[in-house]
Amino acid sequence: MTSRRLDLAGTRTFATPGAGQTRRRALAEFGFGWLQELWREACAGRRHEGVALAAVGSLARGDGGPLSDYDLVLVHHPRGLSGKEVGAFADKLWYPIWDAGVRLDHSVRTVADCRAVASDDLSAAVGLLDLTHVAGDADVVNAARSTVAHDWRANARTRLGEMQDSVVQRHARQGDLAHLIEPDLKEAHGGLRDMSVLRALTAAWLTDRPHGEVDEAYERILDVRDAIHVVTGRGRDRLTRDDQDACAALLGYTDADDLLTDLSTSARTIAYAVDGTLRRAMQSQRARTLRVGPRRPQLAPLGYGLYRHDGEAVLGPSADLSSDPIIPMRAAVVAARSGIPLSPTTLKNLAATAPGLPEPWPEVARNLFADLLASGPGLVTVWEGLDLAGVVERWIPEWQAVRSRPQRNAVHRHTVDRHLIETVVAASGMVRDVARPDLLMLAAVLHDIGKVPGSQDHSVTGAELADTVLQRMGVTDADRRIVVSLVREHLTLVELATRRDPEDPATITALSDAVGGSATTLDLLRALTEADASAAGPKAWSDWRAGLVQRLYEACRTALTAQSNQTEGEGALVVEPIETLSLSDDALDLIASGEPYVTVSSLGGAHRIDIIDRDRAGLFADTAGLLAAHGFVVRSAIVRTVDGLAVNEWWVDSPGGETPLPPVIARDLVRVGKGDRSPLGKLQRRKSSGVRSPGSGSVDSTRAMVISSASESATVIEVRATDRPGLLQDIGITLARASLSVRSAHIATYAGQTLDTFYVTEFGGGQLAPARAAQAVAMIIDTCDAD
Repeated sequence: MTSRRLDLAGTRTFATPGAGQTRRRALAEFGFGWLQELWREACAGRRHEGVALAAVGSLARGDGGPLSDYDLVLVHHPRGLSGKEVGAFADKLWYPIWDAGVRLDHSVRTVADCRAVASDDLSAAVGLLDLTHVAGDADVVNAARSTVAHDWRANARTRLGEMQDSVVQRHARQGDLAHLIEPDLKEAHGGLRDMSVLRALTAAWLTDRPHGEVDEAYERILDVRDAIHVVTGRGRDRLTRDDQDACAALLGYTDADDLLTDLSTSARTIAYAVDGTLRRAMQSQRARTLRVGPRRPQLAPLGYGLYRHDGEAVLGPSADLSSDPIIPMRAAVVAARSGIPLSPTTLKNLAATAPGLPEPWPEVARNLFADLLASGPGLVTVWEGLDLAGVVERWIPEWQAVRSRPQRNAVHRHTVDRHLIETVVAASGMVRDVARPDLLMLAAVLHDIGKVPGSQDHSVTGAELADTVLQRMGVTDADRRIVVSLVREHLTLVELATRRDPEDPATITALSDAVGGSATTLDLLRALTEADASAAGPKAWSDWRAGLVQRLYEACRTALTAQSNQTEGEGALVVEPIETLSLSDDALDLIASGEPYVTVSSLGGAHRIDIIDRDRAGLFADTAGLLAAHGFVVRSAIVRTVDGLAVNEWWVDSPGGETPLPPVIARDLVRVGKGDRSPLGKLQRRKSSGVRSPGSGSVDSTRAMVISSASESATVIEVRATDRPGLLQDIGITLARASLSVRSAHIATYAGQTLDTFYVTEFGGGQLAPARAAQAVAMIIDTCDAD
């Protein structure tokens, strides 16, 4: 029997497309035929009413491997054969199977026994759902299967939570198949056991499951399992390092890396399917009510045409997929910040309908991409869905080469692509440590993009690929050079710190040369180094390594600061321009009548709003508050006073898709200026319901500081904080309460973090005294950190 099963697995058929399914079907047919022959021999010409042989597990499903074990159940009616007769009859079946060297898991049960076992044991219940007749009285098998299935559906509400706990515990214990070097193909997350979970969920009539790609992925993993059986001669489910080359050759792969890449992709497909299907099944149970009729969908607006529905982000009916190439990015940002996945239907529509981004990308797309990367842990699931749907590859074609690529390095715990995303998530927690968090995010997602087949030095290859990616995105030349250098030198800091003397001037010089003598770039490299190492695993970022890196970083930064006459890395300081204002007669007449002059121009999905008005106390806070109340997100702004007039330039994004209307903005500014605060009413609702950027409410507080010697006539205060609805208004109100005048403000938002510089004076003019400046800084920090 054993040799016959191996013959059917003939190695010549392994590399043939579709051969695995045919081979497994033949194995199942042979197994059923052999067992039916054993049944006839055991019966010895007698007819046994109410007794039948049934299969569960891989034999019942028809997906067993060459050396898979047999899971058999002898089902009998209690009013048929006696217990002693059933036991004797079972021995006639089991012993020939054991003698043939086949591993056997067997049981003898009545229909009532099957029902009781399924009620007490979740694993047994899932297995009995596949109960399949082999020989004997088919009615008793059908009765057992239908009874178990009926109970499974009837008790789905109580059993589902138990199943979810079991799945979560198994995944935590076995890990992700997609990211393991020696994975268990059956028990790991994304493995064969998860397909049983999918079948059980659909059998409970709770939800449907994905098909197509999921079924293909399942077949690929089964092929690898079959190859393990043939290579090892044992019915194993774990793919060890020692067997990978032989299995790859048997399956027709060029090398083991290609096998692991394909296996990882298949596991990711199944893992994503089981997570989503289980989540929707749980939601369907929570949503059950006693009301009659269809249940109306509960949609909570998230912005950008997205809604929260049953724990997933879905597109609303007003979303214009066919003409807006930026909508997939908007949807991803909203979902990641909300900590929920995009629904499979939404992902499918985004991938199939939304047009590709123009090259170079518009500025609003670059801003949204940075926001997405800085969204924190919520990015992982959203990115996984986008990647499986093919959206990420449309944004970054180079991503395809690193998708699911294994890393044969004991330090790394993830595939290349997953490591890049884990690095991004780690870097998102360091956004306040650097002046340009958007550049940190870009460097994090691209730093290992050069780990492609044939690359001799992935840092050098990665720098070349990153340069191409950044040009396609339309990143400015200056910013592109910084990110490219970070990708090229992303290992330099840790290598110098661990292999050289951190306090040796030559070591410090080597690091300074690597960052081009820029303290800003050094700060970015320091953050990228820690994010990269901590994402790789505990072996890559120990206290010892962290201490050496910090010593070298501090020594180099001190040297760079001493060499520079200006304080670099303190933010994007802007030298105040000295301007002479020139306005049209219509604008002058409008301002003279007491109304502001407002113009709006749109470019690439962003909107520029120019506002000129008579300067007054609180104008900055009122304008910021009105823009937030209308649902606009301020990306950048330059606010200054020229010839007694406030000349303000605001760049905003519109999550709701509305275009700013100059008459509406002008009207509301007039109303607020006269004391009518009703136009700001919507802002309070947005503050309470808006989705905040990652880091809101974290222990990492706002950073505010006085930049000395930045201006001879004003006190310059720089603020780094997590952006949120109404933040600029709150800061403006705080400055007004401190009896300070905002002479100019330079607002910038990078990757969900604000980098704002305020030139403030006393109302009568002049710089703030040290005590007053310290008081203003403390008030700003309290305001930004307030919920």
